[in-house]
Amino acid sequence: MPELPEVEITRRGLLPSLPGRKIDAVVARRTALRYPLPRALGRLLAGQPLRNIDRRGKYLLFRFDRGTLILHLGMSGSLRLVPAAEPPGKHDHFDLVFGNQALRLRDPRRFGAVLWEKGAADAHPLIAPLGIEPLSEAFTGKWLHETTSGRAAAIKLFLMDSHVIVGIGNIYASESLFRAGVDPRTPAGRLSRKRCERIVTAVKATLDAALAAGGSTLRDFLHSDGSSGWFQQQHFVYGREGEPCRVCGAKVRALRLGQRSTFHCPRCQR
Repeated sequence: MPELPEVEITRRGLLPSLPGRKIDAVVARRTALRYPLPRALGRLLAGQPLRNIDRRGKYLLFRFDRGTLILHLGMSGSLRLVPAAEPPGKHDHFDLVFGNQALRLRDPRRFGAVLWEKGAADAHPLIAPLGIEPLSEAFTGKWLHETTSGRAAAIKLFLMDSHVIVGIGNIYASESLFRAGVDPRTPAGRLSRKRCERIVTAVKATLDAALAAGGSTLRDFLHSDGSSGWFQQQHFVYGREGEPCRVCGAKVRALRLGQRSTFHCPRCQR
C-alpha cells in the first residue's frame, strides 16, 4: 500500500495543476528515506519547468528537461498540494515548491524514495527490470498463459511479482483472484488458457473499479487534495476474514502466502 490504483490516482490528481510550472525550490527535511536523497537537487531543478508526470508500476516519474525525478510512496506515503507557507508536520519529509504551492511528501514509515535519473528514466536500475503493465493491451490471457508455463509459484505470488507484472499488490491480487474464481494457492503453471483469460479480465476490472472509487484508503493513503479513497468498502475478500462472502455467504478465510496475508472464499475460489 499504496498500490497501482492509488499511485495512478495521485498522478491524475496532480496533472491539472503542475505540468508547465517552474520549480522555485526543493526542500528536503531528511538526508534519506529508503535511499539517500539526491544531492544538489535544489540547484539542479531550480527554475526548471515540470514537463509531465508519468507512472511506471508504482513509481511516479516527474519529467524535466534535464532528467526525471522518480518518486515511490513506499508503504505509507502520500503526496499533497499545500500552501508553500504551511508548516510541515512530523512526517513531511520533502517538498517541491511551485510558487505559492508545494507538493509535499508525507511518509510516516520512511519506506518511500526520491531519486534522480539524468538519462532516460527507463534505464534506472529500479525501473528497467519492471514487468508488463496490467492495464495495457499487451496484458492478455494468451500472454499470461505463455508466461506462467512451467512456473510452480502460487498464482497470487506470481501476480505480485513486479518483474513479471507491475503494480498488483496484496489487495488487488486477492480481489482479482476472487473475481476470477481462482484459488490463490493454485500453481501458476497449472492454469489453463481459459482460466488465464478469466484472471486477466478480473485484474483489469478490479483495477478499473478501484480507480473509479478513488483507490483504497486503509491507513495513510490520501489523494493530492487530502481526500480519501473508498474502494475498501467494495472489497470482496481483502481484510474480511471470518465475514460472510458477499456472493455465497461462506466465511472468508485468511492464509499466509509469501509471508503476506491472503484472503479468499473457499467456496467461490477453486
